[in-house]
Amino acid sequence: MAGIWGTRKKERAQLAAQDAELGRQADAALVATDERLRSTADELMFAEIELGRDATADLRAALTAVRQHLGEAFHLNQLNHDEIPDTPEELRTRNARILQLCEWAGELLDDRTEALAAPIERARRAPEIIAGIRKDLVTLRDRLPAAEATVARLAGRYSAEALRKISGNPTEATQLIDFAAHGSDISEARRQSGQREQANLALETAMEAVRRATTLLDAVDAYEVEALRAASTLAAIVDDSREDIVTARDLRHVPEVAAASVALEKALSTLAPAGTPTDPFLELTSLREANGTLDAAVAKARQRAAHPAPPEAHVRHAIDDADRQLGVARSVISGHRGWIGADARTRLAEAERIRHDLSAVAGGGAIDEDDREKALADARRCGQLASEALQLAQRDIDSSRPNDGGWGPQGGGRRGNGGGGDMMGGILGGLVIGSLLDGMFD
Repeated sequence: MAGIWGTRKKERAQLAAQDAELGRQADAALVATDERLRSTADELMFAEIELGRDATADLRAALTAVRQHLGEAFHLNQLNHDEIPDTPEELRTRNARILQLCEWAGELLDDRTEALAAPIERARRAPEIIAGIRKDLVTLRDRLPAAEATVARLAGRYSAEALRKISGNPTEATQLIDFAAHGSDISEARRQSGQREQANLALETAMEAVRRATTLLDAVDAYEVEALRAASTLAAIVDDSREDIVTARDLRHVPEVAAASVALEKALSTLAPAGTPTDPFLELTSLREANGTLDAAVAKARQRAAHPAPPEAHVRHAIDDADRQLGVARSVISGHRGWIGADARTRLAEAERIRHDLSAVAGGGAIDEDDREKALADARRCGQLASEALQLAQRDIDSSRPNDGGWGPQGGGRRGNGGGGDMMGGILGGLVIGSLLDGMFD
Protein backbone atom coordinates (compact mmCIF):
# COMPACT_ATOMS: atom_id res chain seq x y z
CA MET A 1 0.00 0.00 0.00
CA ALA A 2 2.84 2.36 0.86
CA GLY A 3 4.25 1.90 -2.63
CA ILE A 4 0.90 2.73 -4.27
CA TRP A 5 0.40 5.88 -2.20
CA GLY A 6 3.97 6.94 -2.88
CA THR A 7 3.48 6.51 -6.64
CA ARG A 8 0.26 8.56 -6.64
CA LYS A 9 1.90 11.33 -4.64
CA LYS A 10 4.76 11.44 -7.14
CA GLU A 11 2.28 11.60 -10.05
CA ARG A 12 0.41 14.48 -8.39
CA ALA A 13 3.66 16.36 -7.88
CA GLN A 14 4.62 15.88 -11.55
CA LEU A 15 1.20 17.08 -12.71
CA ALA A 16 1.42 20.15 -10.47
CA ALA A 17 4.84 20.97 -11.89
CA GLN A 18 3.48 20.62 -15.45
CA ASP A 19 0.56 22.91 -14.62
CA ALA A 20 2.92 25.51 -13.15
CA GLU A 21 5.10 25.39 -16.27
CA LEU A 22 2.00 25.73 -18.46
CA GLY A 23 0.98 28.82 -16.49
CA ARG A 24 4.41 30.41 -16.93
CA GLN A 25 4.31 29.69 -20.67
CA ALA A 26 0.84 31.29 -20.93
CA ASP A 27 1.99 34.44 -19.09
CA ALA A 28 5.11 34.75 -21.27
CA ALA A 29 3.16 34.16 -24.50
CA LEU A 30 0.59 36.79 -23.51
CA VAL A 31 3.27 39.40 -22.82
CA ALA A 32 5.13 38.59 -26.08
CA THR A 33 1.94 38.75 -28.15
CA ASP A 34 0.95 42.08 -26.63
CA GLU A 35 4.38 43.49 -27.47
CA ARG A 36 4.11 42.07 -30.99
CA LEU A 37 0.73 43.75 -31.39
CA ARG A 38 2.18 47.16 -30.53
CA SER A 39 5.19 46.74 -32.84
CA THR A 40 2.97 45.59 -35.71
CA ALA A 41 0.74 48.63 -35.22
CA ASP A 42 3.84 50.81 -35.66
CA GLU A 43 4.78 48.83 -38.80
CA LEU A 44 1.27 49.42 -40.13
CA MET A 45 1.67 53.15 -39.72
CA PHE A 46 4.92 53.19 -41.70
CA ALA A 47 3.46 50.81 -44.31
CA GLU A 48 0.52 53.17 -44.87
CA ILE A 49 2.98 55.99 -45.45
CA GLU A 50 4.89 53.92 -48.02
CA LEU A 51 2.01 52.08 -49.73
CA GLY A 52 -1.26 53.81 -48.84
CA ARG A 53 -4.29 52.60 -46.88
CA ASP A 54 -5.70 50.35 -49.59
CA ALA A 55 -2.53 48.27 -49.86
CA THR A 56 -2.45 47.71 -46.08
CA ALA A 57 -6.13 46.81 -45.58
CA ASP A 58 -5.38 43.12 -44.83
CA LEU A 59 -2.87 43.96 -42.10
CA ARG A 60 -5.28 46.46 -40.54
CA ALA A 61 -8.06 43.86 -40.45
CA ALA A 62 -5.66 41.34 -38.89
CA LEU A 63 -4.73 43.80 -36.12
CA THR A 64 -8.40 44.36 -35.34
CA ALA A 65 -9.05 40.61 -35.07
CA VAL A 66 -5.97 40.07 -32.89
CA ARG A 67 -6.97 42.85 -30.50
CA GLN A 68 -10.42 41.30 -30.12
CA HIS A 69 -9.15 37.80 -29.35
CA LEU A 70 -6.30 39.04 -27.23
CA GLY A 71 -8.90 40.68 -24.99
CA GLU A 72 -10.28 37.21 -24.33
CA ALA A 73 -6.81 35.99 -23.45
CA PHE A 74 -6.26 38.83 -20.96
CA HIS A 75 -9.64 38.09 -19.36
CA LEU A 76 -8.71 34.43 -18.89
CA ASN A 77 -5.36 35.44 -17.41
CA GLN A 78 -7.13 37.77 -14.97
CA LEU A 79 -9.37 34.90 -13.83
CA ASN A 80 -6.25 32.83 -13.13
CA HIS A 81 -4.85 35.48 -10.76
CA ASP A 82 -7.96 36.79 -8.96
CA GLU A 83 -8.87 35.98 -5.35
CA ILE A 84 -11.35 33.24 -6.24
CA PRO A 85 -9.69 29.80 -5.92
CA ASP A 86 -9.68 27.64 -9.07
CA THR A 87 -9.38 23.91 -9.61
CA PRO A 88 -6.30 22.58 -11.43
CA GLU A 89 -8.50 21.57 -14.38
CA GLU A 90 -9.83 25.13 -14.76
CA LEU A 91 -6.34 26.62 -14.65
CA ARG A 92 -5.08 24.06 -17.14
CA THR A 93 -7.95 24.77 -19.57
CA ARG A 94 -7.51 28.55 -19.38
CA ASN A 95 -3.76 28.43 -19.89
CA ALA A 96 -4.14 26.12 -22.88
CA ARG A 97 -6.68 28.54 -24.39
CA ILE A 98 -4.33 31.50 -23.80
CA LEU A 99 -1.49 29.69 -25.57
CA GLN A 100 -3.79 28.80 -28.46
CA LEU A 101 -4.92 32.41 -28.91
CA CYS A 102 -1.36 33.74 -28.75
CA GLU A 103 -0.13 31.20 -31.29
CA TRP A 104 -2.96 32.05 -33.68
CA ALA A 105 -2.28 35.79 -33.31
CA GLY A 106 1.42 35.34 -34.02
CA GLU A 107 0.80 33.26 -37.15
CA LEU A 108 -1.77 35.73 -38.49
CA LEU A 109 0.48 38.75 -37.97
CA ASP A 110 3.44 36.92 -39.52
CA ASP A 111 1.42 36.08 -42.61
CA ARG A 112 0.15 39.64 -43.13
CA THR A 113 3.47 41.36 -42.49
CA GLU A 114 5.36 38.96 -44.77
CA ALA A 115 2.90 39.73 -47.57
CA LEU A 116 3.76 43.44 -47.25
CA ALA A 117 7.51 42.97 -46.93
CA ALA A 118 8.23 42.88 -50.67
CA PRO A 119 6.00 45.87 -51.61
CA ILE A 120 7.46 47.95 -48.78
CA GLU A 121 11.01 47.09 -49.83
CA ARG A 122 10.16 47.97 -53.42
CA ALA A 123 8.59 51.27 -52.37
CA ARG A 124 11.62 52.22 -50.29
CA ARG A 125 13.92 51.38 -53.22
CA ALA A 126 11.71 53.19 -55.74
CA PRO A 127 14.35 55.70 -56.91
CA GLU A 128 16.87 52.92 -57.44
CA ILE A 129 14.31 50.77 -59.24
CA ILE A 130 13.27 53.64 -61.53
CA ALA A 131 16.90 54.21 -62.45
CA GLY A 132 17.25 50.51 -63.27
CA ILE A 133 14.09 50.61 -65.42
CA ARG A 134 15.42 53.54 -67.46
CA LYS A 135 18.72 51.75 -67.95
CA ASP A 136 16.89 48.62 -69.14
CA LEU A 137 14.81 50.73 -71.53
CA VAL A 138 17.94 52.02 -73.22
CA THR A 139 19.15 48.45 -73.71
CA LEU A 140 15.77 47.35 -75.08
CA ARG A 141 15.61 50.22 -77.54
CA ASP A 142 19.04 49.25 -78.83
CA ARG A 143 17.79 45.70 -79.43
CA LEU A 144 14.76 46.76 -81.50
CA PRO A 145 16.55 47.27 -84.86
CA ALA A 146 18.21 43.85 -84.61
CA ALA A 147 14.86 42.21 -83.80
CA GLU A 148 13.17 43.90 -86.77
CA ALA A 149 15.99 42.80 -89.05
CA THR A 150 15.74 39.24 -87.76
CA VAL A 151 12.00 39.09 -88.47
CA ALA A 152 12.55 40.49 -91.97
CA ARG A 153 15.29 37.94 -92.66
CA LEU A 154 13.14 35.06 -91.37
CA ALA A 155 10.21 36.19 -93.53
CA GLY A 156 12.19 35.31 -96.65
CA ARG A 157 12.89 31.80 -95.37
CA TYR A 158 9.74 30.75 -93.48
CA SER A 159 6.04 31.09 -94.19
CA ALA A 160 3.81 33.73 -92.62
CA GLU A 161 2.04 31.03 -90.59
CA ALA A 162 5.36 29.89 -89.17
CA LEU A 163 6.29 33.46 -88.16
CA ARG A 164 2.89 34.26 -86.72
CA LYS A 165 4.21 33.88 -83.14
CA ILE A 166 6.99 36.46 -83.50
CA SER A 167 6.16 38.65 -86.49
CA GLY A 168 4.54 41.31 -84.29
CA ASN A 169 7.00 41.11 -81.40
CA PRO A 170 9.16 44.15 -82.33
CA THR A 171 6.10 46.40 -82.70
CA GLU A 172 4.57 45.20 -79.44
CA ALA A 173 7.90 45.54 -77.65
CA THR A 174 8.17 49.14 -78.86
CA GLN A 175 4.76 49.94 -77.36
CA LEU A 176 5.70 48.31 -74.07
CA ILE A 177 8.97 50.23 -73.91
CA ASP A 178 7.13 53.53 -74.36
CA PHE A 179 4.58 52.49 -71.75
CA ALA A 180 7.30 51.59 -69.25
CA ALA A 181 9.03 54.93 -69.76
CA HIS A 182 5.76 56.78 -69.21
CA GLY A 183 4.97 54.69 -66.11
CA SER A 184 8.35 55.36 -64.52
CA ASP A 185 7.90 59.11 -65.09
CA ILE A 186 4.44 59.01 -63.48
CA SER A 187 5.74 57.01 -60.53
CA GLU A 188 8.50 59.51 -59.90
CA ALA A 189 6.13 62.49 -60.16
CA ARG A 190 3.49 60.96 -57.87
CA ARG A 191 6.09 60.07 -55.25
CA GLN A 192 7.38 63.60 -55.20
CA SER A 193 3.85 64.92 -54.72
CA GLY A 194 3.20 62.52 -51.82
CA GLN A 195 0.79 60.20 -53.64
CA ARG A 196 2.61 57.04 -52.61
CA GLU A 197 -0.10 54.55 -53.53
CA GLN A 198 -0.41 55.80 -57.11
CA ALA A 199 3.37 55.99 -57.37
CA ASN A 200 3.74 52.34 -56.34
CA LEU A 201 1.04 51.26 -58.81
CA ALA A 202 2.76 53.08 -61.68
CA LEU A 203 6.10 51.56 -60.64
CA GLU A 204 4.71 48.02 -60.70
CA THR A 205 3.15 48.50 -64.15
CA ALA A 206 6.43 49.89 -65.51
CA MET A 207 8.35 46.90 -64.15
CA GLU A 208 5.85 44.48 -65.73
CA ALA A 209 6.07 46.29 -69.09
CA VAL A 210 9.86 45.96 -69.07
CA ARG A 211 9.61 42.26 -68.28
CA ARG A 212 7.14 41.61 -71.13
CA ALA A 213 9.18 43.61 -73.65
CA THR A 214 12.30 41.65 -72.71
CA THR A 215 10.41 38.36 -73.17
CA LEU A 216 9.18 39.38 -76.64
CA LEU A 217 12.64 40.33 -77.89
CA ASP A 218 14.18 37.19 -76.40
CA ALA A 219 11.56 35.13 -78.28
CA VAL A 220 12.68 36.66 -81.59
CA ASP A 221 16.30 35.77 -80.90
CA ALA A 222 15.42 32.23 -79.80
CA TYR A 223 13.07 31.56 -82.72
CA GLU A 224 15.81 31.63 -85.31
CA VAL A 225 17.85 29.03 -83.44
CA GLU A 226 14.79 26.85 -82.84
CA ALA A 227 13.82 27.05 -86.53
CA LEU A 228 17.30 25.99 -87.60
CA ARG A 229 17.19 23.08 -85.19
CA ALA A 230 13.74 22.06 -86.48
CA ALA A 231 14.95 22.21 -90.10
CA SER A 232 17.98 20.06 -89.26
CA THR A 233 15.81 17.52 -87.46
CA LEU A 234 13.35 17.53 -90.37
CA ALA A 235 16.11 16.64 -92.84
CA ALA A 236 17.20 13.71 -90.67
CA ILE A 237 13.62 12.43 -90.35
CA VAL A 238 13.12 12.71 -94.12
CA ASP A 239 16.10 10.44 -94.74
CA ASP A 240 14.94 8.05 -92.03
CA SER A 241 11.39 7.98 -93.45
CA ARG A 242 12.58 7.09 -96.92
CA GLU A 243 14.64 4.23 -95.52
CA ASP A 244 11.66 3.04 -93.49
CA ILE A 245 9.45 3.00 -96.59
CA VAL A 246 11.99 0.84 -98.41
CA THR A 247 12.29 -1.49 -95.42
CA ALA A 248 8.52 -1.85 -95.15
CA ARG A 249 8.04 -3.02 -98.75
CA ASP A 250 8.32 -6.67 -97.72
CA LEU A 251 5.40 -6.15 -95.31
CA ARG A 252 3.07 -4.32 -97.69
CA HIS A 253 0.70 -7.30 -97.58
CA VAL A 254 -0.18 -6.29 -94.01
CA PRO A 255 -3.02 -3.72 -94.20
CA GLU A 256 -1.71 -1.60 -91.32
CA VAL A 257 1.78 -1.37 -92.83
CA ALA A 258 0.41 -0.55 -96.27
CA ALA A 259 -1.78 2.25 -94.91
CA ALA A 260 1.05 3.69 -92.78
CA SER A 261 3.44 3.59 -95.76
CA VAL A 262 0.96 5.46 -97.94
CA ALA A 263 0.43 8.08 -95.24
CA LEU A 264 4.18 8.58 -94.82
CA GLU A 265 4.69 8.90 -98.58
CA LYS A 266 1.92 11.50 -98.68
CA ALA A 267 3.55 13.44 -95.82
CA LEU A 268 6.87 13.40 -97.71
CA SER A 269 5.21 14.60 -100.91
CA THR A 270 3.56 17.55 -99.17
CA LEU A 271 6.89 18.97 -97.94
CA ALA A 272 7.64 22.39 -99.40
CA PRO A 273 10.23 22.39 -102.20
CA ALA A 274 13.68 23.73 -101.46
CA GLY A 275 13.97 27.53 -101.71
CA THR A 276 10.32 28.25 -100.84
CA PRO A 277 9.09 29.62 -97.50
CA THR A 278 8.14 26.75 -95.20
CA ASP A 279 6.89 26.03 -91.70
CA PRO A 280 9.54 23.66 -90.32
CA PHE A 281 7.67 23.13 -87.06
CA LEU A 282 4.42 22.04 -88.74
CA GLU A 283 6.21 19.83 -91.27
CA LEU A 284 8.34 18.26 -88.54
CA THR A 285 5.29 17.44 -86.44
CA SER A 286 3.38 15.92 -89.38
CA LEU A 287 6.30 13.86 -90.65
CA ARG A 288 7.26 12.67 -87.18
CA GLU A 289 3.73 11.39 -86.53
CA ALA A 290 3.58 9.54 -89.86
CA ASN A 291 7.03 8.05 -89.32
CA GLY A 292 6.12 6.89 -85.84
CA THR A 293 2.92 5.28 -87.12
CA LEU A 294 4.86 3.31 -89.74
CA ASP A 295 7.47 2.20 -87.20
CA ALA A 296 4.74 0.95 -84.88
CA ALA A 297 2.95 -0.90 -87.71
CA VAL A 298 6.18 -2.58 -88.87
CA ALA A 299 7.11 -3.62 -85.34
CA LYS A 300 3.62 -5.04 -84.83
CA ALA A 301 3.74 -6.94 -88.12
CA ARG A 302 7.13 -8.44 -87.30
CA GLN A 303 5.95 -9.42 -83.85
CA ARG A 304 2.92 -11.07 -85.39
CA ALA A 305 5.07 -12.91 -87.92
CA ALA A 306 7.38 -14.20 -85.19
CA HIS A 307 4.42 -15.24 -83.04
CA PRO A 308 1.52 -15.93 -85.41
CA ALA A 309 -1.96 -15.65 -84.03
CA PRO A 310 -3.92 -18.91 -83.74
CA PRO A 311 -6.53 -19.53 -86.45
CA GLU A 312 -9.98 -18.24 -85.68
CA ALA A 313 -11.42 -21.74 -86.16
CA HIS A 314 -9.28 -23.04 -83.28
CA VAL A 315 -10.48 -20.23 -81.04
CA ARG A 316 -14.12 -20.88 -81.97
CA HIS A 317 -13.68 -24.60 -81.30
CA ALA A 318 -12.19 -23.90 -77.85
CA ILE A 319 -15.09 -21.57 -77.06
CA ASP A 320 -17.65 -24.17 -78.17
CA ASP A 321 -15.93 -26.82 -76.04
CA ALA A 322 -16.00 -24.47 -73.04
CA ASP A 323 -19.73 -23.85 -73.66
CA ARG A 324 -20.45 -27.60 -73.66
CA GLN A 325 -18.52 -28.18 -70.44
CA LEU A 326 -20.24 -25.18 -68.88
CA GLY A 327 -23.63 -26.56 -69.87
CA VAL A 328 -22.92 -29.96 -68.31
CA ALA A 329 -21.57 -28.46 -65.08
CA ARG A 330 -24.43 -25.97 -64.87
CA SER A 331 -27.10 -28.63 -65.33
CA VAL A 332 -25.60 -30.96 -62.70
CA ILE A 333 -25.08 -28.23 -60.11
CA SER A 334 -28.50 -26.66 -60.64
CA GLY A 335 -30.14 -30.10 -60.32
CA HIS A 336 -28.52 -30.81 -56.91
CA ARG A 337 -28.48 -27.40 -55.23
CA GLY A 338 -28.69 -28.69 -51.69
CA TRP A 339 -25.81 -31.10 -52.16
CA ILE A 340 -23.22 -28.93 -53.92
CA GLY A 341 -20.50 -27.23 -51.87
CA ALA A 342 -18.92 -23.80 -52.21
CA ASP A 343 -15.85 -24.97 -54.18
CA ALA A 344 -17.88 -26.26 -57.12
CA ARG A 345 -20.14 -23.20 -57.18
CA THR A 346 -17.12 -20.86 -57.05
CA ARG A 347 -15.41 -22.50 -60.01
CA LEU A 348 -18.62 -22.46 -61.99
CA ALA A 349 -19.11 -18.76 -61.26
CA GLU A 350 -15.52 -17.97 -62.32
CA ALA A 351 -15.98 -19.98 -65.54
CA GLU A 352 -19.19 -18.11 -66.33
CA ARG A 353 -17.47 -14.76 -65.68
CA ILE A 354 -14.67 -15.64 -68.13
CA ARG A 355 -17.26 -16.76 -70.69
CA HIS A 356 -19.10 -13.47 -70.30
CA ASP A 357 -15.88 -11.55 -70.98
CA LEU A 358 -15.28 -13.70 -74.05
CA SER A 359 -18.60 -12.55 -75.51
CA ALA A 360 -17.21 -9.05 -75.97
CA VAL A 361 -14.34 -10.39 -78.12
CA ALA A 362 -16.03 -13.27 -79.91
CA GLY A 363 -19.61 -12.11 -79.93
CA GLY A 364 -20.81 -12.28 -83.49
CA GLY A 365 -18.21 -10.92 -85.89
CA ALA A 366 -14.70 -12.03 -86.72
CA ILE A 367 -12.16 -12.22 -83.91
CA ASP A 368 -9.31 -9.75 -84.35
CA GLU A 369 -5.86 -11.29 -84.64
CA ASP A 370 -4.61 -9.29 -81.70
CA ASP A 371 -7.32 -10.81 -79.47
CA ARG A 372 -7.13 -14.44 -80.59
CA GLU A 373 -4.30 -15.62 -78.35
CA LYS A 374 -5.92 -14.25 -75.22
CA ALA A 375 -9.34 -15.47 -76.30
CA LEU A 376 -7.95 -18.98 -76.81
CA ALA A 377 -6.33 -18.97 -73.37
CA ASP A 378 -9.52 -17.68 -71.76
CA ALA A 379 -11.64 -20.32 -73.49
CA ARG A 380 -9.35 -23.09 -72.31
CA ARG A 381 -9.35 -21.66 -68.80
CA CYS A 382 -13.15 -21.48 -68.88
CA GLY A 383 -13.41 -25.13 -69.92
CA GLN A 384 -10.91 -26.20 -67.26
CA LEU A 385 -12.85 -24.41 -64.52
CA ALA A 386 -16.11 -25.93 -65.73
CA SER A 387 -14.52 -29.40 -65.67
CA GLU A 388 -13.21 -28.83 -62.14
CA ALA A 389 -16.64 -27.60 -61.05
CA LEU A 390 -18.20 -30.79 -62.45
CA GLN A 391 -15.69 -33.04 -60.65
CA LEU A 392 -16.20 -31.23 -57.36
CA ALA A 393 -19.96 -31.41 -57.81
CA GLN A 394 -19.77 -35.20 -58.37
CA ARG A 395 -17.64 -35.53 -55.24
CA ASP A 396 -20.18 -33.51 -53.22
CA ILE A 397 -23.08 -35.59 -54.53
CA ASP A 398 -21.32 -38.87 -53.66
CA SER A 399 -20.47 -37.68 -50.16
CA SER A 400 -23.98 -36.35 -49.51
CA ARG A 401 -25.82 -39.58 -50.52
CA PRO A 402 -27.13 -41.78 -47.59
CA ASN A 403 -24.82 -44.72 -46.78
CA ASP A 404 -27.00 -46.92 -44.53
CA GLY A 405 -28.89 -49.93 -45.92
CA GLY A 406 -32.38 -49.84 -44.50
CA TRP A 407 -34.21 -51.19 -47.52
CA GLY A 408 -34.12 -54.09 -49.95
CA PRO A 409 -32.86 -57.64 -49.22
CA GLN A 410 -30.28 -58.30 -46.52
CA GLY A 411 -27.13 -56.56 -47.55
CA GLY A 412 -28.94 -55.34 -50.62
CA GLY A 413 -29.20 -51.81 -49.27
CA ARG A 414 -25.47 -51.27 -49.42
CA ARG A 415 -25.33 -52.90 -52.82
CA GLY A 416 -28.30 -50.78 -53.81
CA ASN A 417 -26.51 -47.66 -52.60
CA GLY A 418 -23.43 -48.73 -54.38
CA GLY A 419 -25.52 -49.33 -57.43
CA GLY A 420 -27.06 -45.87 -57.02
CA GLY A 421 -23.58 -44.32 -56.77
CA ASP A 422 -22.49 -46.23 -59.86
CA MET A 423 -25.61 -45.05 -61.60
CA MET A 424 -24.93 -41.39 -60.70
CA GLY A 425 -21.32 -41.73 -61.78
CA GLY A 426 -22.48 -43.32 -65.01
CA ILE A 427 -24.89 -40.46 -65.66
CA LEU A 428 -22.23 -37.81 -65.07
CA GLY A 429 -19.68 -39.76 -67.07
CA GLY A 430 -22.14 -40.16 -69.90
CA LEU A 431 -22.82 -36.43 -69.95
CA VAL A 432 -19.11 -35.60 -70.09
CA ILE A 433 -18.35 -38.27 -72.73
CA GLY A 434 -21.34 -37.14 -74.76
CA SER A 435 -20.12 -33.53 -74.76
CA LEU A 436 -16.64 -34.63 -75.81
CA LEU A 437 -18.02 -36.77 -78.64
CA ASP A 438 -20.16 -33.87 -79.82
CA GLY A 439 -17.05 -31.72 -79.95
CA MET A 440 -15.16 -34.36 -81.95
CA PHE A 441 -17.87 -34.79 -84.55
CA ASP A 442 -18.59 -31.03 -84.78
